[in-house]
Amino acid sequence: MASEAPIFGKILSDYLAAVAALDLTGKPELLGVRVAGNAIEVPFFGRIYTIAPDKIADPQGKAPSHAVSVILCKYLLLCPEDPGTDSDLVTYKDFRDAAPYVTGFANTAEKPISKSFSGQINALENACKHVGGEISDLGVSCDLSVGFQALPKIPVYMLYNDADEDFPADCSLLFERRAAQYLDMECLAMIGMVLAQWLVQAEDHLPIRSNIH
Repeated sequence: MASEAPIFGKILSDYLAAVAALDLTGKPELLGVRVAGNAIEVPFFGRIYTIAPDKIADPQGKAPSHAVSVILCKYLLLCPEDPGTDSDLVTYKDFRDAAPYVTGFANTAEKPISKSFSGQINALENACKHVGGEISDLGVSCDLSVGFQALPKIPVYMLYNDADEDFPADCSLLFERRAAQYLDMECLAMIGMVLAQWLVQAEDHLPIRSNIH
């Protein structure tokens, strides 16, 4: 992981202290996580991350990026009492509180995927599988539809149309509407950003999975 500003270390320490103070009664079942001793195991895009009182580690024992660390902590801290059952799929901009982040989401999540994989739909399919995606059928006409399990209760779906002679490549990421009950808009946007980064990294490093953390 690249060196990050000291303020990120302070932010992460505060999040870890808040997680350590959580009353976890009923939360592992509600969130789909596992408590192992004094640590909590959280699946993120198919990889198990371990959150201990003093650190977060990926499956290789390395510290994940700040964005991933924040997402994991907030998923635990924002655990809803009643997340509801609304599984309708929506675009990011359809969330009620998304407005301040919509442009950033497009620029850091959807557009990088479109730009990086334009004319390379097979490479995109391989990259998606590399980061835990599965080909899905949402009943929507597109060139490629892939489902990801970002967090146990937060699936993400990618709809992709490759470039042709009339239109540029286009990528849309969809969430279940109830995802907003589990995470705030900033963290949902960061999930899209992380997915885009990992897909681009996967394109560069296939078949070396360990380069992505």
